[in-house]
Amino acid sequence: MSIPTPPAGKIILTYEDYLDLPDDGNRYEILEGVLHVTPSPTTRHQRVSRNLQRIIDAHVLEHDLGEVFYAPLDVILSNISIAQPDLIFVSHARAEIITEKNIAGAPDLVVEILSPHTSRRDKITKAHVYALYGVCYYWLVDPDTTTVEEYRLEEGAYTLVSRATGSEPFKPEIFPGLAVDLSKVWA
Repeated sequence: MSIPTPPAGKIILTYEDYLDLPDDGNRYEILEGVLHVTPSPTTRHQRVSRNLQRIIDAHVLEHDLGEVFYAPLDVILSNISIAQPDLIFVSHARAEIITEKNIAGAPDLVVEILSPHTSRRDKITKAHVYALYGVCYYWLVDPDTTTVEEYRLEEGAYTLVSRATGSEPFKPEIFPGLAVDLSKVWA
C-alpha cells in the first residue's frame, strides 16, 4: 500500500469536502476554498436576526416579492464558496436558485449580523466573495453600534447606498416603501 503524495500547492476545499464536515453546532463555510469555522451565535445575535427577519419577511409577503430564508441554510455560490448568511432574500425573478437542499446561486440580498468573531470576515472576505459571485445587495448589521448598512453591487464592488443608526428609520433601496424601525430590531 502506497502513501498518497501530498498536494504540491495550496489546498482548495470544495463542496464535496463541505458535505463531510461534522454536524457539531459550529457554522462551517468555505470561502474561495478556505474553511472558516464560527461558533454558534449568541442569544443577542439570534434576537436581532429574528426581529429583522420578521420585518423583512412581512414586507416581502405583503408585496409578494419572493422568499426570505435564515441561517443555517447553505448558499452555494460556486464549488469552492459555500456560505451561511444570517438572512437571505431571493426574488421571484431568481426563484430558480432555490432548491430543496440549499440556495444554488447568488441571492438578491444577503444579510450578515456582525459579532466580534466575524466582523472582519463579514466586512472584507465575505463582501469580496458575495461581490465576486453577483449578490446584488449586502447588508451589514452591527448590534454593538446599532447600525445597519446597505451596499449595492456596482461594477464588481459594493457601494454604500443606505445607512441608519440607533432608532433612525432604515429605508433599504432593495425594498422601496419599507421603513424599518430599528428600535424593534435591537429589542
